Amino acid sequence: MEAVLRNLSSTVELLAVAARSGEVQQWDKQTVCRAFHWARYCEHVFSRFHNNPAISRIMEKQLQLTNTNLQAVFPGYTDVCLSDLSRCQHVLLVGLLNNPEIPISIMKMLFDTTSPVNVKHGQYEDVTGLCSHIIQCKSACKVLTPLADLSAVGADAEVQAVMLMERLGALLSQASEACRAERFLDSVLQGCEGAAEHFCLVIAAALLTETNSAAQNASVDFLLDWLQQKHILLQHMCSTLPSTLLKDLAKGRLKFRDAYCDVLKKWASDMEYSISDDEWVKRSSNPTVSFQKLTEHFVALFEACPSLKDDVEKELNDLKISDGDFDVRGLSVWGDLLSEINK
Repeated sequence: MEAVLRNLSSTVELLAVAARSGEVQQWDKQTVCRAFHWARYCEHVFSRFHNNPAISRIMEKQLQLTNTNLQAVFPGYTDVCLSDLSRCQHVLLVGLLNNPEIPISIMKMLFDTTSPVNVKHGQYEDVTGLCSHIIQCKSACKVLTPLADLSAVGADAEVQAVMLMERLGALLSQASEACRAERFLDSVLQGCEGAAEHFCLVIAAALLTETNSAAQNASVDFLLDWLQQKHILLQHMCSTLPSTLLKDLAKGRLKFRDAYCDVLKKWASDMEYSISDDEWVKRSSNPTVSFQKLTEHFVALFEACPSLKDDVEKELNDLKISDGDFDVRGLSVWGDLLSEINK
């Protein structure tokens, strides 16, 4: 029993380090796999002894002693109780994801989608892709829950958005961690290369997350500021997301509304009139949006934000005047836009 208690105490200390220490910067894949091995060990100990009152009391005393020692080391430390041992892997994972010091390499390993989970290599099970596996399970639960509201972005994107915002919130909760939060978002964007459309859905779901605290509002604002700097991603969102989703974003997030409007005006300014097609067309191929689609975007934006219409129409009219103020189709994209919008 002494060995069990020592292992129990060591694992609780491990949970504290994973959640609160900068030592995780030195962790590699093997270290993480070993940590989850000991978390599973504690779950096994709990399942074996929690119905034995005498042993449970001994374990609780050991936990109290370990918690007291850890409180002296880590300010704000949260005690681990006996029942927490039944979900020790969950406690470890949440602690790791909320620790701003966790290396990006470990994050990528946990969110890997190409490797099967719980494959044993050597002494320890491989936890590569653990978070992706959890996302799949949670997504399946959302899909299979008959009373769940239909999601505009999909169950996968909703679950990933929640995890993204939790991680972003953990980084921003630390003083002077804005640079690290930005690097985190940049690395996620880089990791989603080839899956841009799905990433746009994740970002949309994250921006539509209900905010019930100042910290959550700060996370959404930070994500919006970051998105405004990623012009290609922003344009891709505006060109690929369903119009209903764009309208929800424009209604719910003022910064997104303004950024969306700026993208539409940029698209218009990049158009030239094709005599052969008798239509306004894009000068470049990035991203291809037809004049008709552009008009639909403006109409949808004004439906979502009626207060915006007068100011934008005045701006478009001023641009039309700068083009000569002709009411002849094909001479000014701004004039033709105004005509189509007000039909």
